[in-house]
Amino acid sequence: MQHSGTNTINTPRLLLRRFEEKDLDDMLRNWVADPAVQTEYGEPVYSDATQAKELLDKYIIGYESKSFYRWAVIEKQSEQNIGQIAFCRVYEDIQTAEIEYCIGSAFQGHGYAGEALSAVISEIFKTTEFCRLEAYHRAENQKSGRVLEKSAMIITDNVERFKRQGIFPEGEVCYCIEKNS
Repeated sequence: MQHSGTNTINTPRLLLRRFEEKDLDDMLRNWVADPAVQTEYGEPVYSDATQAKELLDKYIIGYESKSFYRWAVIEKQSEQNIGQIAFCRVYEDIQTAEIEYCIGSAFQGHGYAGEALSAVISEIFKTTEFCRLEAYHRAENQKSGRVLEKSAMIITDNVERFKRQGIFPEGEVCYCIEKNS
């Protein structure tokens, strides 16, 4: 399968790029140490610089693989790292990826997650062989739900993650978009 890796994407208000060492302070200030963001995102809270640095190093090492897709979301106006968007699962055998994203609390409600999601979908369908992108949110995570509702993605019965686990989603709302839709 042809991969493009994490290439820089520009939108009107955002720069989506690879994580860099300089992102550490913004990550801690804006999202990885915030329980409200991390809990909704389903990730642990990274409360100190050592923990956050380990996470950042993991991201940076991931770029050695062309099949690794994780963008730092940079607000152009403030030049701050305000979150991330990534493929948390890649299923090469069926040319499908699962998207995840998070935006820091102070930056939520401004359409940044939707702008990033739209840009990633467009770029990936232009530059790779992925045919389908999927996402889901827990029903109680209404903020993430609004992002997906407003996106070009449509509700679907299930996503590949759950199919491979033999699970029918209960309490999750699944979305997808296909390349030629």
